[in-house]
Amino acid sequence: MADLPPDIAALSFEEALAELEGIVKRLETGATRLDDAIAAYERGAKLRAHCEARLKEAQARVERIVLGPDGAVSVAPAAVE
Repeated sequence: MADLPPDIAALSFEEALAELEGIVKRLETGATRLDDAIAAYERGAKLRAHCEARLKEAQARVERIVLGPDGAVSVAPAAVE
């Protein structure tokens, strides 16, 4: 998230997703000037990257239950792709 503007980096996942959804709705109407549409698309791409990074962070924190060869149950970090 190093390349993100500070205002985007400070957003929670939910805030970034809500803003991204708003951008998509505005762009879908086609009523936006070309320059504004391009700027909105660029911001949307940054918001998408921020959301993906937040999801990967959350996934990395999720744990999975592991059954060992001796039948013991333990917890291990989930594999992150």
